[in-house]
Amino acid sequence: MESPDEQTQDYRHMKKHFTIRVSGLVQGVFFRASTRQKAGSLNLTGFVRNEPDGSVYIEAEGNHNDLEQFVEWCQHGPQHARVEKCDVIEGDVKGYTMFEIRR
Repeated sequence: MESPDEQTQDYRHMKKHFTIRVSGLVQGVFFRASTRQKAGSLNLTGFVRNEPDGSVYIEAEGNHNDLEQFVEWCQHGPQHARVEKCDVIEGDVKGYTMFEIRR
């Protein structure tokens, strides 16, 4: 039987899926390119795209700790971004193999 500490450790290493919507001044400030770079540095997979309403939509998959770091980064974004809102929803893992910019 696993101890509670081992169960917690397993939980943190399980692959998770987050859907993230970032609003504010997030288009035209290299948000998508910076998001892809940050995701790559954290070994996350998924995609980022601009939305017609001016927000940025992200689906990201990886381990819990890396996703938490990614969400923290998304709350301020790259240098010229002005993030007003960052909504995160956990969902079912879709099995992305890379992180890409979608148009």
